[in-house]
Amino acid sequence: MVNHQTISQSSAQLSAEELAALRENLHEQRLFRQEQLRQLAGPVTSRTEDRLQQQAASQIEVHIKLAASARMVLADVEAALKRMDDGSYGTCHLCRRPIDRERLMIVPHARYCARCQQVKEAIR
Repeated sequence: MVNHQTISQSSAQLSAEELAALRENLHEQRLFRQEQLRQLAGPVTSRTEDRLQQQAASQIEVHIKLAASARMVLADVEAALKRMDDGSYGTCHLCRRPIDRERLMIVPHARYCARCQQVKEAIR
């Protein structure tokens, strides 16, 4: 059960309607990534056996990278949905300040505010 009062306090910039829209967006992203992973798990197919042999290595590498990316985004989406449920959604994991409403509308699974995200990326 979602505690809307806790969520509202932790992300004061988000209305109930915006939060509902973000939740729906996250559910859609989850379904998309799950389907993407199902498709990537299937066999690599090609029109001819020769073409398959020539492209197998590069296709496998692309499939591996796509699957890894899809798994990573799916994990982020799942984590955002859990944060919504436990009332911590919209709070930066590093500085504990609210994440800007605009950032959440663009990246609903964001874990960090824009400032902390920039710091994390600069460290890499």
